[in-house]
Amino acid sequence: MLSRIIEKRLKANKKSVLLLGPRQVGKSTLVKSLSPDYILNLADEEQYLKYLKDPGLVKRELLALHQPKLILIDEIQRIPSLLNIIQFLVDEKYTARFILTGSSARKLKRGGANLLPGRIIEEHLSPLLYWELKEKFDLHKCLTRGSLPGIYLDDLTGLEMLKSYTNIYIREEIQAESLTRNVGAYTRFLELAAGQSGLWINYSKISSDSEVTKDTIRRFYSVLEDTLLAVRLSPFTSASDHRRISQRDRIFLFDLGVRHAILGLVQKDFTPTELGHLFEHWFILQCYFYAQATKKDWRFFSFRTDTGNEVDLVIQTEKKIVLIEVKAGTKIEKKQVKGLQAFEHLTGKKGEKYIVFQGDKSQKIGDILVCPFEYFLESVIPEL
Repeated sequence: MLSRIIEKRLKANKKSVLLLGPRQVGKSTLVKSLSPDYILNLADEEQYLKYLKDPGLVKRELLALHQPKLILIDEIQRIPSLLNIIQFLVDEKYTARFILTGSSARKLKRGGANLLPGRIIEEHLSPLLYWELKEKFDLHKCLTRGSLPGIYLDDLTGLEMLKSYTNIYIREEIQAESLTRNVGAYTRFLELAAGQSGLWINYSKISSDSEVTKDTIRRFYSVLEDTLLAVRLSPFTSASDHRRISQRDRIFLFDLGVRHAILGLVQKDFTPTELGHLFEHWFILQCYFYAQATKKDWRFFSFRTDTGNEVDLVIQTEKKIVLIEVKAGTKIEKKQVKGLQAFEHLTGKKGEKYIVFQGDKSQKIGDILVCPFEYFLESVIPEL
């Protein structure tokens, strides 16, 4: 098992943890490596039905354990009422700490479930990151099959697992949890959302193409986010000249392999242009998930003017604004800095400016640092 960024924090933490992350990112594997004294896997239908009928059975079983140190309950969102039992045990100074995993925040946060305020720490696990893969990192592999652990690391059966991901998600997250009544419309939407992943969202067009109302499309995107399959980048706006700045969001599916599976593109030979779009998609998610894994209080935006000048990623840290253009090529031309310049002109805000690319040497263009993406990920982002 590869070491994960949050692993040390998970081991050292004395409090109970709610570990959220999409299916197949390795939550159970990570927690099981900590040798829990009790494991309840609610993804197992037999166990789920057993404890759904009698949630109090969990309490009776836990009280029967002799000096337990760690309790694992997988897919806690399937029976949110168990959180009340856990709160009771924590309040009664139960000897063990809990790690609860979940692949959907929707039922937990919107279903009135007790999230143990002050008693539990929320953590997130993403697909494998650049910093976690280390010598196993292969950019082409990340772009074409994604980086879910069981898929990225298994050359024999990984692609077959990937092909089944969409059906499992629809069946176990959407139908089983009754997140929407119109599963057919959601399935059509899901394919369109995958095709639009990383682009500026046009709700009217998606509504027309899927024959679903705009309000429903917005609700479907909310479901996609709440089931942890999507990351939203809001537009960076400014009161000074907001009419010239696009107000559209960009929404990214959490893993490129899952995107390809939804679109039926597993094992596709992508063109250089397509790989360029996928590289930008991957890089932006790396930055977002790095901040999440390292508990950085950063905000993420994109920026686009009415004339089409863009900044792919805007990171607002506690101290500064960082502007990043992502280019898939190995050469950079001066005309590619227009978006970075437009940002400062229209917003009136100064930022550190970078262009990351797949070349091997850094260079300066005015006050812009052009650098290999590896250098940015290894040396720049940890120091922001």
